[in-house]
Amino acid sequence: MTRRTPLPGAAELFRPTARAPERVDRAVVSQARADHAQLDGVLFEVPEGTHRQKHTAKITVYVSDEELLALEQARLALRAAHGVAVDRGRVVREAVAVLLADLDAHGAESVLVRRLRREPRR
Repeated sequence: MTRRTPLPGAAELFRPTARAPERVDRAVVSQARADHAQLDGVLFEVPEGTHRQKHTAKITVYVSDEELLALEQARLALRAAHGVAVDRGRVVREAVAVLLADLDAHGAESVLVRRLRREPRR
């Protein structure tokens, strides 16, 4: 007779404990949501950013403490005020998608070009 406590097996550890919530079809959600963004009063179509998935490319972006704090506050505001729980990477990918769509639609008059032109040269 051993004094060891019997441990559960893998089947018991990985068994479902609650009914899984109904999955929402992303295509239906995309159809229902507005596919337009507005920057400086101009509407343009925005491609949807990438969702949680394995990404094949990586970049490193350095930001100031203030920019990182603002990004984190935006993430928390999305969650608290709008019920959208996302990570900082997703917020950044969506922001990049919006800016690139604006650049494609408006070229030299885009928000990105205007902001980069007024940035002081280093």
